[in-house]
Amino acid sequence: MHGPPRAPRRPTPLTAHGDTRIDDWYWLRERDDPEVIGYLEAENTWAEQVMGHTAEFQDALFDEIKGRIQETDMSAAVANGPWWYYTRTIEGLQYGVHCRRRRRADEPAAAAMADTTGEDVILDENALSTGHDYFALGAAAISPDHRLLAYSTDFEGDEVYTLRVRDLDTGTELADEIPGTYYGVEWSEDGQTLFYTVLDEAKRPWRIYRHGLGSDVDADVVVYEEEDEAFHVGVGKTRSREWIVLGSHSMVTSEVSVVPANDPTAQPRVVAPRRQDVEYDVDHHGDRFFIVTNDDAENFKLVEAPVEDPHPHNWRDVVAHRDDVRLLGVDAFAGHLVLYERAQALTRLRIMHLADGDVHTVEQPEPVHTVGPGLNPEYETTMLRFHYSSLVTPDQAVDYDMETRDRSLVKQQSVLGGYDPANYATERLWAAAPDGTRVPISLAFRRDRDPGGPLLLYGYGSYEHSIDPRFSSIRLSLLDRGVAYAIAHVRGGGELGRRWYEDGKLLRKKNTFTDFVACADQLVTNGYTTPAGLVARGGSAGGLLMGAVTNLRPDLFAAIVAEVPFVDALTTILDESLPLTVIEWEEWGNPVASEEVYFYMKSYAPYDNVEAKDYPAMLVRGGLNDPRVGFWEPAKWVAKLRATKTDDNALVLKTDMGAGHGGPSGRYDAWRDEAYVLAFILDAVALST
Repeated sequence: MHGPPRAPRRPTPLTAHGDTRIDDWYWLRERDDPEVIGYLEAENTWAEQVMGHTAEFQDALFDEIKGRIQETDMSAAVANGPWWYYTRTIEGLQYGVHCRRRRRADEPAAAAMADTTGEDVILDENALSTGHDYFALGAAAISPDHRLLAYSTDFEGDEVYTLRVRDLDTGTELADEIPGTYYGVEWSEDGQTLFYTVLDEAKRPWRIYRHGLGSDVDADVVVYEEEDEAFHVGVGKTRSREWIVLGSHSMVTSEVSVVPANDPTAQPRVVAPRRQDVEYDVDHHGDRFFIVTNDDAENFKLVEAPVEDPHPHNWRDVVAHRDDVRLLGVDAFAGHLVLYERAQALTRLRIMHLADGDVHTVEQPEPVHTVGPGLNPEYETTMLRFHYSSLVTPDQAVDYDMETRDRSLVKQQSVLGGYDPANYATERLWAAAPDGTRVPISLAFRRDRDPGGPLLLYGYGSYEHSIDPRFSSIRLSLLDRGVAYAIAHVRGGGELGRRWYEDGKLLRKKNTFTDFVACADQLVTNGYTTPAGLVARGGSAGGLLMGAVTNLRPDLFAAIVAEVPFVDALTTILDESLPLTVIEWEEWGNPVASEEVYFYMKSYAPYDNVEAKDYPAMLVRGGLNDPRVGFWEPAKWVAKLRATKTDDNALVLKTDMGAGHGGPSGRYDAWRDEAYVLAFILDAVALST
């Protein structure tokens, strides 16, 4: 191939609100068209050609990545009833091996990890994946008596799972096999009944079924059905294990029903009827439910209500609303309540002693960090497992005694090759958006880095999802070459509370893009980098961000990495047949019903705003089986860029023909995939040696 492929134009008029757009590459949506597959394969061939000169460098980066990782390792052991549960990784194997061994009296987790005599393998993902190019484990739920394991598998990357049940005493599979399920699975307390979710034709989780072990799957009972296409359902259990929780949520509204876990055939009971724009989640303690809600509380508050009548007229404040603190959730233990919060753009843990209401904050050692819950399946305990990390501190699994406040390190992520955190620094900066809003930036770099060197700026900014400052050993391949790493905590995420999210969605979505540009400008102004050394990266909704900022300020970046990018946003959100469209009208707006929304989205959708001008070097990724962002979005975007842009900078489209939204499933495949991306980034800033 002597030049990049050129997808032919086939003008298709798309009309809404009296506006007709001509989409020359609409035909690339047709997955079953051999010409579409041929085009994707031609682009993959071109990608190999463009990236060919980095092949040896990619191998070197892969070896670096692998060389820092303890390939044969085990996760921090988690106490659950009479067992310690943990997952092993084994050198040379792609996937985890799930194990357990019996607990000994008063045995701490660290001791359990040091002596695994009597270990049982309960599920080997490597064995399950044999013969498949892609493998993902969905659910993995242990029955209350620890005798059975309900687990689900996906071999396509389309997030449609088949649910099975394994007898852990014999290692055999029961006859119960349920195709077409989604992630959620829960057991009744007698271990004889499963609750599970299924997808509708648009791949929306819409029903929760009840299945009795040994019964005909076709006779399973629909426990809950959600007819409103803006809602999706899920199933869980309170930490007390007394209630099965059936949840139905839109982007801004929720409704929860409960079923006694020891009476699985009982009729579900609604905790609080849905009210538009009111969200809530439920946990249980004794004769009360704890409810986290935004009812008249933008940043959420905690209330309690009697189990007998949890209607909102009985809600009583436990933790009142605070303007400067976002309450993310709670975990109810027998004697304590754990509050997961976000304040000053950082996560934090606070512990409430339920007997007297005393509250204390769990102090952390670094000013910029991330802390969050680990696995805590036990209710009658004073021990909280949480995880701590920062941009320079590897992940730590910590056991914290909520009564004595003693803290013990269970396991710290191993980083081979002599990693010394003292060689690195992390900072918090602030940029000024065009409207004067201060936007936080988290930054990490080697202390001996040359000022003004290359920098990778990452962003997301949607769904109230926060990109928190966590450690990555893979990132060292950038830092050790003098490339700084920064996160732009733009509006649309949740870093500074619910208002931060609200100010980056719907008809304020453009704030997300201008915030990111402001962060990039600030990093240049402060001398951390230059436009010739600045690379931006984002995926999914963060890929929309990449497309938008590239249209806004292509001069500001040397290169862009856009992974599974939501770049054909307007056309997608107009198409009600796609899995996420109706659900996401509350995030982006409904351009079907609103002319204002239609033209606002049209003004920023990256695909619709490609212009005849110079663009940075670009790496664009897609997945043929992606159920969230259709493979055609990156394909169409690249086709239009090829036909329109005025530069000769590299434009690479790489479509994974056997995976979905998350890319390759095996860990070695994922590391090699990341080496490919890092090679592109480093090559773009002249560091590919």
